[in-house]
Amino acid sequence: MSDFQAEKDLVRAHHIAIARAGADTITAALAEHTSLNWRWRGMHPFHEQFGAGAVADVFWRPFLHAMTKLQRRPDIFMAGLNEMDGFKSVWVVSMGHLMGLFDRPWLGIRPSGKISMMRYVEFDRVENGRITETAMFFDIPQVMIQAGQNPFPPQTGAHLVQPGPATHEGLMYGPQDPAKGHATLGAINAMLNDMRTTDRSKGVQGYAEELARTWNDDMIWWGPAGIGATYTIPRYIRQHSGPFRVALSKGYRFNGHLCRMAEGHFGGFFGWANLTLVNSGGYMGMTASPNPADMRVVDLYREENGKLSENWIFIDILHFLNMQGLDVLARMEELSQPSLEA
Repeated sequence: MSDFQAEKDLVRAHHIAIARAGADTITAALAEHTSLNWRWRGMHPFHEQFGAGAVADVFWRPFLHAMTKLQRRPDIFMAGLNEMDGFKSVWVVSMGHLMGLFDRPWLGIRPSGKISMMRYVEFDRVENGRITETAMFFDIPQVMIQAGQNPFPPQTGAHLVQPGPATHEGLMYGPQDPAKGHATLGAINAMLNDMRTTDRSKGVQGYAEELARTWNDDMIWWGPAGIGATYTIPRYIRQHSGPFRVALSKGYRFNGHLCRMAEGHFGGFFGWANLTLVNSGGYMGMTASPNPADMRVVDLYREENGKLSENWIFIDILHFLNMQGLDVLARMEELSQPSLEA
């Protein structure tokens, strides 16, 4: 069993190179530890890119131009083998915030001149001493809301700059006990199996009983901006999963995960896209839509005593809404333009 130290060290070096780079040197910094055909998956409007030059042009250079004195502030760092390919590939995962001074416009969002903290999670596949594949999810609506430009109706959960794990043990830069990671992955898979076999005819009470099998009572669901965070099983049902099930049960299709792994008391997965759904109306203020829409999702978890206690969620909400006909970023661009009225 590998301790994944070489892969962890490589990704940490990659992050240091990015931190030292400016807008004019970011391409070289990205190329230092990635393969020539590096596959990068980002959220709307960036989507899939290939190679350091494309990733720099599309995401990093504009972001660095907008955010002065950027810092990466990780809360979780782990590595493990991917269950989805029979535990063959090694992935390193980092999650936290990218913090900077929002000094110039980005994606039509007007700068605040103040601290901006954007949640991020990054899955990096490492092969032969290079990062060959990355999935990087980040919470663009969080940046909008912090800058006073909230594009959404009132959300069901709380809007917060979200903390890291309650136990403060998420930064696993060194070797970990493999048995702990095995137990965490087992808890995640038990929860996923319950989701696949759920009996929706029992209503809310049946759903609460189902969740209690794999979640601790004081569970925390750290949801994305536009949905928000919620605490305890009853409030999770009321403030997220209940509205989700009512509005998005029609045409529900699970597409699978590309990576699922765990180390220590932490683990998670991502898909591209995890789910395809039809909005029957009301979800996030949207009217009913006949268009199936994809949800690209990352879930990270903290396990405690055989059950799940914390869950950090990243959803490409802008892509999900765009597939239903609402281009949030285009609307931001329109609102940021000077009025043509006399």
